[in-house]
Amino acid sequence: MGVFKDVISKIEALDPLHSKKIHKDLAGFDDAFYQKADLFTDRFADYLKKKDKTLDYGIDCYLKMIADVRLESLHFLRTGEYTSKSFDEVNKRVYNNPEVMEYYMNGLLLSQFLWGHHYAILNYFTDNLPKFKDRIEHYLEMGGGHGLYISQAISVLKPGTKFDLIDISPTSIEASRSLIGNSSVNYMLSDIFKVPAEKKYDFITMGEVMEHVEDPVALLKKLGELLKDDGTLFITTPTNAPAIDHIYLFTNAEDIRNVIDQAGFKVTDEIGIYSEKVSKERAEKYKVAMLYAAFITKK
Repeated sequence: MGVFKDVISKIEALDPLHSKKIHKDLAGFDDAFYQKADLFTDRFADYLKKKDKTLDYGIDCYLKMIADVRLESLHFLRTGEYTSKSFDEVNKRVYNNPEVMEYYMNGLLLSQFLWGHHYAILNYFTDNLPKFKDRIEHYLEMGGGHGLYISQAISVLKPGTKFDLIDISPTSIEASRSLIGNSSVNYMLSDIFKVPAEKKYDFITMGEVMEHVEDPVALLKKLGELLKDDGTLFITTPTNAPAIDHIYLFTNAEDIRNVIDQAGFKVTDEIGIYSEKVSKERAEKYKVAMLYAAFITKK
């Protein structure tokens, strides 16, 4: 049994109900998936070991995050709203709360392979990135988080490409630096709005950040300032996805497209994958979360 399947078995023993969802999510995934999942889980275990923690600790963190998601989901289904409305609320509740930030960040890291739609979106990015290979000299990752996307970019893009990763969270920077394990990346602990517009990038990736801000249009406009006129921006963001640090509610893909349009961008390619294996009609009726991803360019 691989280390990733061992993680699933431990979750099954601790939370049988949630393990059923994991098994349903991952049904039909091939050996290539489990090989990648094992590699990532090994890296995650090494990251925890450096902090004198075990993989079992990481699993406990993940299940704490799942408990939060259940509570947030109940509120969302009852009210149609997220519990937090402002960055200040989330900052006090999560980002400036070391205990919460610790288990939440570790939980999110494990979710990248435990949630099938997350892996599918990663594959969408990896499959399409080679099309841009010859055009990218300077790459920016906004909100590094788990480091998976920039790791894929490093493996795909040509030698000599410059990589910058920016995040407002020291915890995220630490996790990304440890999990990426590549000294060629320039890590920037900063608010994106403080980066001078003179800096220009050929390609920018921003995974699951728009839902964390009060004004996603302003955020995309800022990235537009940093993107070369012929550059490409890759974004992901969820709809109907209650979480302790989500602020901006997108109810469907059209909401996201409207924000993209208002920020002066156009979609060149897109995909949306629901978090549950149900029909579109059922997903819309029961507000099932969807992870949306798109390659966008300036109008």
